[in-house]
Amino acid sequence: MKTYLAGSLIVAAFLLAAVPASAQDSGTTTSQTATTKKKDGKNDQPVDIEADKMEIQDTENKAIFTGNVHAKRPDVTLDCDVLVVDFVDTKQADGTSKTEVTNLDATGNVVIVTDKQKITGEHAVMDPRTDILVVTGNVVLTQGKIVLRGPKLNANLKTNKMDMTGGRVKGSFVPSSN
Repeated sequence: MKTYLAGSLIVAAFLLAAVPASAQDSGTTTSQTATTKKKDGKNDQPVDIEADKMEIQDTENKAIFTGNVHAKRPDVTLDCDVLVVDFVDTKQADGTSKTEVTNLDATGNVVIVTDKQKITGEHAVMDPRTDILVVTGNVVLTQGKIVLRGPKLNANLKTNKMDMTGGRVKGSFVPSSN
């Protein structure tokens, strides 16, 4: 059974377009700032990430944030236990290099909050190149008084369509009073 809900799911538009080139590994909270590209191509929305620890694995093109991870952009937040960011360096037309995120993997107590929705689950994966988001593990999507529950949420952020799959799906819909 699938439940479709079209709407303004902007969850993953939030998630990183750049990864810091270097980081320190210390016992204190790590804080990094990156910027994301808006649809018009401008890099003007900062993403602030705080975690208990951050590790860059340059040879694997990976950044790992662990412990109380909190990523925030002006319009969306992501909280989780572990956030793994895969990236590649791409050459630009002007000869410079740019770090591009290829995959985001959030694990443990995942909470994604926008101005219209809250999504919780145990695991979330996003491919920023395709704008496909998959959230699994006791997924709960809340939008106003509407609440959807299911094992797996698939969201296409380009088309603003999503479906709940993977087993029994439950929804609570409250009619509008207009």
